[in-house]
Amino acid sequence: MVTPVEFLRSAGDGTRVVIRYTLHDDPDGSATDVLGFLSGTDETHCVVATVRGLKTVAFADVIAAKEVPPPPAPRPR
Repeated sequence: MVTPVEFLRSAGDGTRVVIRYTLHDDPDGSATDVLGFLSGTDETHCVVATVRGLKTVAFADVIAAKEVPPPPAPRPR
């Protein structure tokens, strides 16, 4: 079975992903998600292009990650 970090390292740039990661600022150890297109990786981090801009996530904080389908087409008005 592939770990979430192995998946992120092997996924190509432009792959649409969702990543769950821990928040170190929160003393309760809460987690959050980031959804977007993988924009690059290095030895310790990955960068995801979201609708709000680029988000860098440390591999050490990653809990889960997977590829997700493209966003739905806009609805006609």
